[in-house]
Amino acid sequence: MAQIAEKTYPVTRSDAEWRAMLSPEQYYIMREHGTERPGSCALLHEKRAGTFCCAGCDRPLFEATLKFESGTGWPSFNDPVPGSVETTTDRSFGMVRTEVHCATCGSHLGHVFPDGPPPTGLRYCINGVALNFLPKAAG
Repeated sequence: MAQIAEKTYPVTRSDAEWRAMLSPEQYYIMREHGTERPGSCALLHEKRAGTFCCAGCDRPLFEATLKFESGTGWPSFNDPVPGSVETTTDRSFGMVRTEVHCATCGSHLGHVFPDGPPPTGLRYCINGVALNFLPKAAG
């Protein structure tokens, strides 16, 4: 099983702290680089204005205005909040993909693919349980 890259992040926790704060599914996805079942997350259909934040550290990651329906079964975005995510090469499962993780806590979020809509042409395919949604305040 893949592990989080050896790097110091602004938000760090022990393995016991991560296990205590995350659900078993979140821990598997965010700390062990797992993937949720497609179509299984309520945030897939979230359409309100607001911001999608990291479930591990609350860092704002994606604005709702950049979310789109990709038909893949995972929340998809065409651009992150500047500086909020980092990428690494993922060579698991006999293929080469670009992994996306939180720049603040290092949690695995999903992958980015070059088949998204304009203007970026990117599809950030993100595990919904790795996100919390913060609705935009009315007014």
